[in-house]
Amino acid sequence: MKFLDLTKVYIRSGGGGAGCVSFRREKFIEFGGPDGGDGGNGGSVWAEAVEGLNTLIDFRYQQHFFAKSGQGGMGAQRTGKTGEDITLKVPLGTEILDEDEETVIADMTTVGQRVLLARGGNGGWGNLQFKSSTNRSPTRANSGQEGVERTIWLRLKLIADAGLLGLPNAGKSTFLAATSNARPKIADYPFTTLVPNLGVVGIDGHEFVMADIPGLIEGASEGRGLGDQFLAHVERCSVLLHLVDGTSSTIAKDYRTIIHELEAYAEELADKPRITALNKIDALDAKTLSTRKRALEKATGGPVFLISGVSGAGLQDVLRAIYAQILQGRVVVTEDEPWHP
Repeated sequence: MKFLDLTKVYIRSGGGGAGCVSFRREKFIEFGGPDGGDGGNGGSVWAEAVEGLNTLIDFRYQQHFFAKSGQGGMGAQRTGKTGEDITLKVPLGTEILDEDEETVIADMTTVGQRVLLARGGNGGWGNLQFKSSTNRSPTRANSGQEGVERTIWLRLKLIADAGLLGLPNAGKSTFLAATSNARPKIADYPFTTLVPNLGVVGIDGHEFVMADIPGLIEGASEGRGLGDQFLAHVERCSVLLHLVDGTSSTIAKDYRTIIHELEAYAEELADKPRITALNKIDALDAKTLSTRKRALEKATGGPVFLISGVSGAGLQDVLRAIYAQILQGRVVVTEDEPWHP
């Protein structure tokens, strides 16, 4: 399945059916009077968040969604049939934007959430509705209200508890494969990962979702490489795991490159809790490892985990730290209502 996280969609709700002009003409009934029915309402266009989807690829093959129009009214006081609604099924985490790609119409974050995108037009009144004491035989009826036509954008931001960050070839895919049920592509060249991958990670009987974001490079926030396309996916993460390649000779520079791109893209990302880990320690001797750990600690101003996605060294410790940070983000404590276990 191909990954698609941004697409344009054209929608139109159904127009209302026209009202009917009709009079009763039955044997032995004098002065039958008007009996034109109302037109049916047009169908509406809805969006619904569903489980089991993690891409917008279905909208690449169908971009136009038009609801049915209402049926016109009929004689004998018969109302026209209401047009059928149409529902766009989108993955969790989908943002629905207006045509300007900035105004957020809705943020689909819970299963079953439904949002009305375009309301169907009302059906027109038949001539029966215009009967009065002074007009016993009205000959007018309303036409139905026209439907709403608009262009919207669907932008998917994957919902994950933790996100993996790092330069290309920092070992993010290897880490995800070693700690979860995901099977991302792994190779010894940069930009192996071209789309985000999700994996369910288990630690001490608990589970959380981790997202592997394609590698960032310097200038990613300005559109260089692939990073600008996928940085949005880490906005929903509670904590970020920053992997630094231990075999690199420019440890501190590599770390600062990623931090700079986060700050340039959005301040909210830079303010998110981060855990830093020096990866590929299985390829380093003790002296080199000690030197590069000190350099990274100096650059981060905090603790650094030593891990290896290949040998499995240190993975359990860093996963426990990630899960603890996720729990901390889920607990909201207020002065008026203290939290109790």
